[in-house]
Amino acid sequence: MDTTTLGTTGIAIPRIGLGCMGMSDTYGTPDRDSALRTIHRALEIGVNHFDTADVYGLGANEELLRDALKGKRDDATIATKCGLVRDDAGAWIGTSGTPEYIQQRCEASLQRLDLDTVDLFYLHRADPQTPIEESMGAMKDLLDAGKIRSIGLSEVSADTLRRAHSVVPISAVQSELSLWTRELESSVLPTCRELGVTFVAYSPLGRGMLTSTIASMDDLPEKDYRRTTPRFAEHFEENKRLSDALREMATTKGCTAAQLALAWVVRLGDEPTSGGGASVVPIPGTKRVKYLEDNAHAATILFSPDELQYLDSVFPQAGAAQGDRYPEHRMGELSR
Repeated sequence: MDTTTLGTTGIAIPRIGLGCMGMSDTYGTPDRDSALRTIHRALEIGVNHFDTADVYGLGANEELLRDALKGKRDDATIATKCGLVRDDAGAWIGTSGTPEYIQQRCEASLQRLDLDTVDLFYLHRADPQTPIEESMGAMKDLLDAGKIRSIGLSEVSADTLRRAHSVVPISAVQSELSLWTRELESSVLPTCRELGVTFVAYSPLGRGMLTSTIASMDDLPEKDYRRTTPRFAEHFEENKRLSDALREMATTKGCTAAQLALAWVVRLGDEPTSGGGASVVPIPGTKRVKYLEDNAHAATILFSPDELQYLDSVFPQAGAAQGDRYPEHRMGELSR
């Protein structure tokens, strides 16, 4: 796997990472043995940028990574997050970016991960009740204390990114970016390139819709989070047509729809940041070794100008997908 640098830190990360959320949360029933095999295989093939958060599985995802990476810490780049708040039953109850909360959650994550230092620590969402400058002051304290090696933000606006970056260098912005979620290409992504910040793209496969493996809502487990999201629950058939078009192109190209969608996101990173690294690094999530290996191969897929023009026509930047990305009560967390 080809590597790039995380922001201006000099930390090497692969062009495609691994999102670990679904191994413990959100998408069906966790399978610990399969997850461990996937993480171990990821290390073997160089997909060694692992993304987690304190709220994934209410801490269980960080503990899974701890167990999987025991004795292999130096082979991995570990990113975790704080700032989204869930109650003990898992319900989403808000955000917090207070300095005290950030400090406490960082210490808790380090304990669960069994680390002295985490490579990348994100504020998962900006807190509207706490100025971003105060939140970043707390992050800078953690950086100076050696608790974290670099700082990230998730789902922020370009203005918030600039304000945060004026306090302490931001190394990564993580937001949803895929063929069916392209709005940030014209706002946050150019700012990242200007400031030398890596854009880490989560859900680059449209939460599975762009893989062409979900034929109907019946294919989703009963408690799957996607059943609560408008793009699936309310607009499945309209959005499935996008998936069908991608599958047809992939068949002609001799790859899977998932590989095609992921390769398109990787290509966005070919325009470097001012720091010289790739500007976009996707972190597709999977619980299965086969899909991990398929995803890794996507980094080798190239596009002709005609193919890119076709994808632009099917997936316009203004928005191809029908419906909001999140349930209504959570949409207010985005782009603060």
